[in-house]
Amino acid sequence: LWIQRINAAARLNGTTYSRLVKDLADAGIVVDRKVLADLAVSDPKAFAAVVERAGSAGRTTADAPA
Repeated sequence: LWIQRINAAARLNGTTYSRLVKDLADAGIVVDRKVLADLAVSDPKAFAAVVERAGSAGRTTADAPA
């Protein structure tokens, strides 16, 4: 159920569950799935901020020249 909630909220924010999990890891953001699912349901704005932070950190490292 947690993954389904996270995926639904992630898609509302323009990403997918798997991409979000990768971006969180790349950004060094450690949050368990239970907390992330609860955040998605109880505070969508905060969840969106987490998605944005993770995505921007992921893009920064992925887009950096080698």
